[in-house]
Amino acid sequence: MKSCEGEILWRPISKEIATTRYAHFVDSIGVVSSLNEYNASQVYRELHRWSLQSPGLFWRRIWDFANLKGSLGELDFDQTQPIWNRPFFPLGSLNFAENLLQPDRCQESDFAESTAIVVVDETGKTEKVSRAELLRKVAQVAGHLSHIGVEAGDRIAALLPNRLEAVIAFLAASSLGAIWSCCSPDFGDDALVDRFAQIEPKVLIAATYSRYAGKCFQLASRVEKLAAQLPTLKHCIVVDSPEPPSKSLDLPSAVDSVLWSSLENTRAEPPSFKPFPFNQPLYILYSSGTTGKPKCIVHGAGGSLIQHVKEHTLHLDVRSDDVVFYYTGTGWMMWNWLVSALAVAKTIILYDGSPIAPNVGSLWKVSAENGVTHFGASARYYAALERENFVPKQHSELGSIRCIMSTGSPLLPEQFGWIYENISEQIQLASISGGTDIVSCFVLGNPTLPVHAGEIQCRGLGMDVRVWDSNGNELVGQPGELVCANAFPSMPIGFWNDPDRSKFRAAYFNRYEGVWWHGDWTKETVNGGFVIYGRSDATLNPGGVRIGTGEIYQQVEAFLDIAEAVATVLRRDGDERIVLFVKMQPGKTLTNELIEQIKLRLRTNCSPRHVPAHIVSVPDLPKTLSGKLSEIAVRNALVGTDIGNVGALANPNCLDFFSNWAKNI
Repeated sequence: MKSCEGEILWRPISKEIATTRYAHFVDSIGVVSSLNEYNASQVYRELHRWSLQSPGLFWRRIWDFANLKGSLGELDFDQTQPIWNRPFFPLGSLNFAENLLQPDRCQESDFAESTAIVVVDETGKTEKVSRAELLRKVAQVAGHLSHIGVEAGDRIAALLPNRLEAVIAFLAASSLGAIWSCCSPDFGDDALVDRFAQIEPKVLIAATYSRYAGKCFQLASRVEKLAAQLPTLKHCIVVDSPEPPSKSLDLPSAVDSVLWSSLENTRAEPPSFKPFPFNQPLYILYSSGTTGKPKCIVHGAGGSLIQHVKEHTLHLDVRSDDVVFYYTGTGWMMWNWLVSALAVAKTIILYDGSPIAPNVGSLWKVSAENGVTHFGASARYYAALERENFVPKQHSELGSIRCIMSTGSPLLPEQFGWIYENISEQIQLASISGGTDIVSCFVLGNPTLPVHAGEIQCRGLGMDVRVWDSNGNELVGQPGELVCANAFPSMPIGFWNDPDRSKFRAAYFNRYEGVWWHGDWTKETVNGGFVIYGRSDATLNPGGVRIGTGEIYQQVEAFLDIAEAVATVLRRDGDERIVLFVKMQPGKTLTNELIEQIKLRLRTNCSPRHVPAHIVSVPDLPKTLSGKLSEIAVRNALVGTDIGNVGALANPNCLDFFSNWAKNI
């Protein structure tokens, strides 16, 4: 199905609308028009306007609607403060883990015996964990962490694949008020140290193995090396692999260490779920590292929880008997988002391995076998299925799916059509966009609104999202900068090691005074939807994982035959592919052998996502008059858009090479 941008591909009917959590919320607040299929757009505009005009009341209604545990306190926020310093519910308190584990409901036999998590790896091995069993396992790990002296505010670093241990360890840490920070095993040694060393962790929880594309990778030596490079580390918990047997494993010698398996037979009292401040730090995620070491973005417990619950229930219609699956690794913010669904859904699915191993239909088989209602993956994944001519509905029974989600990169109009033709015509297709910075979404879906090809359905409730030009004028129908003009609960607490918040303000609030600048090049459509074109700065975003060019340059500098390099992206098939342009030293040439050496170094020291799809020798690279390489000029030349101020370039004629190369690739 070839779809034109803006074409309506799906529209919910009255019966479907009436059963949504969103419709129930609209009825419960009584401040907007009564909802039906004919006025859904009008109701959403009214509700969104109210959520901005009465933000404290709106978020309190979300809290009550989701039956969250804790207290919001009497103060919504301090209106006298600028939005970058206006945390919500500063007198509130909660325990994040308690809201996901729901221990009170574990007294109910049906709830206690229901499946909380299904873990599947690419070999087909499946493990199901009940609500009661999950609570018990979290208690065991929390008891051990408490025993070794972990307290509120301590950092727990983790190097784990997307398996059960990651969720258990995260919930155990958060139950104690500790701060979680996780990277996936495909990150290289340098990338791990650049991130973890900054936050000075007390505990490292690390797997000795990972699995991908039919291979099992032994990581014990990497764990030993990492532990030795974190001087503040006091303890290490090693998640042992069945291959080789645990008894042959040498534990890291740099710190006191235990095997994860040794905790599984311990007895532990249920966690006390002590309440912590609403804005207690919950986890640390990392920026791309474009201009140096990645920034450590600190997210709060209450803000993350209430924002995720809003998105799950109102925007994606996740219900208490639903099964939510998002293909993600532990280093992507979508993992944090998925885990939060335990607060509102019946079950979440964790998948460890390649999404197309052992075959291209693996994820759909898992979905059919487990009755998945909400399926999510990157736009790149859907493009790969299309290239393989794979039709999911011909291979698996997908009748349980009500919502297909996509993020990581823009989903093209033709991909919208492909999903409706090859997966199901009776689904909400929710393309969503936000990021690591807010660990949530600025623009996303709505189960009561039509789906237009190529468009994200709407701005998020409680989020004053706009598109501005360089002078701060609002745009509709024209691309510009995505901004958010109000405070919101999932705004980061700040950056680690940034006591005066100067780095935080510089990252998001210096472009437009007092307004969040997100760095996405975006268009608001006449339908009220949004089209995301990609990053408006030099950050790379292949497959939805933000990568800083600085991380690539750090590795390329090891090759003395290369004088200078610029990394940028090329849009193809709805995804961004990294391209590395290199200017060689006089008398040197870019050989196939050197190309393979560069790729190997990036794969080993950073991650597979850092490896360029193309490495190209160029006669010259654009520089500003001050001698600085211009990544954005290269990127714009590739896509044929306005270069901008070419007068700021010392050698603008060199841009012809890049535009010609892109036309012929």
